[in-house]
Amino acid sequence: MPRLPWGCKRGNRAGYGFWGCPKSAETTPAHHHLHHQTCVKPYPLQHPGSPTNPSPPSSPSATMVGLKPPEVPPTTAVKFVSAGMAGCIADLCTFPLDTAKVRLQIQGEVRIPQATSSVEYRGVLGTLSTMVRTEGPRSLYRGLAAGLQRQMSFASIRIGLYDSVKQLYTPKGAENTGLAARLLAGCTTGAVAVACAQPTDVVKVRFQANGALLDGARRYSGTVDAYRTIAREEGVRGLWRGTTPNIARNAIINCGELVTYDLLKDVLLRTGLMADNVPCHFVAAFGAGFCATVVASPVDVVKTRYMNASPGQYQNALSCLLALLKQDGLAGLYKGFIPSFLRLGSWNVVMFVSYEQLQRAAVLLRPALA
Repeated sequence: MPRLPWGCKRGNRAGYGFWGCPKSAETTPAHHHLHHQTCVKPYPLQHPGSPTNPSPPSSPSATMVGLKPPEVPPTTAVKFVSAGMAGCIADLCTFPLDTAKVRLQIQGEVRIPQATSSVEYRGVLGTLSTMVRTEGPRSLYRGLAAGLQRQMSFASIRIGLYDSVKQLYTPKGAENTGLAARLLAGCTTGAVAVACAQPTDVVKVRFQANGALLDGARRYSGTVDAYRTIAREEGVRGLWRGTTPNIARNAIINCGELVTYDLLKDVLLRTGLMADNVPCHFVAAFGAGFCATVVASPVDVVKTRYMNASPGQYQNALSCLLALLKQDGLAGLYKGFIPSFLRLGSWNVVMFVSYEQLQRAAVLLRPALA
């Protein structure tokens, strides 16, 4: 395949064709040789010494960190599998922070009186050290099996299908994907992912919170036992407890996470501030994690409490919210914010960097495996 002239950027997820030109334009290498001046360039050509944009480096590969963008776009199947694997990698790295977040969010809940558990958690490091001291190091990864099961179904759908759904909402012939199409795509994939993966999320939260009780009061002996016990005692509907607040939460998180990552990455590439490599993915993912935590923390607290509640404790998610506000006030909506940000910020960085690299690795390995 002929090499492209320098400056013709491969497409990103902002509505441009894979080679960086509008989808309505021809996207062959010959087209680029004729029209490369109109393509989106990672480093805009200009006079040296421009104060607004730096001159391009002498060699694009000299600043490349990680695998280079492939010349063939990844298929939907590759994105689907890569997203699930990246979600699992991120969970393995950040699961203790997620467990600390859950413990802090349910602390002080009326259902768990102080007489049942005398342990009090203070801050992220305090929570982690207390868990290690009172329950052992393995408690930090309690519920990991359900967490990995969740990511293989949940992350695969909401992240792996985002690009495809975004294109469905993009009007035909449009040169750019608008903000509305991105938001709709984020809400759609988030809602579908919750509907499919909700049982794994319920079990993960229950099992993470299970260690806050004394041994005699613990409800589940393992992840499989949690599935069986919930289905037996609460019915199949119990496995989908909290679906409504979880859909709301993930619609918000997807808009604050995927859409923010999409926009930030697009801006960084269009302005020429960064090339399409690991540093760019890191910056965009960190910003996405912060935005997602700010907007989703209140819904996340309500979701965690409602999913961890005993049968009949709350009539619905709204009654759970009102009980939380009555007991803790508005500050209760941001319980566990620091561990939420540490977890979601680091999770986003690990997940998006892994996701981008796994896609590229899969495309590069495909000819060798054929």
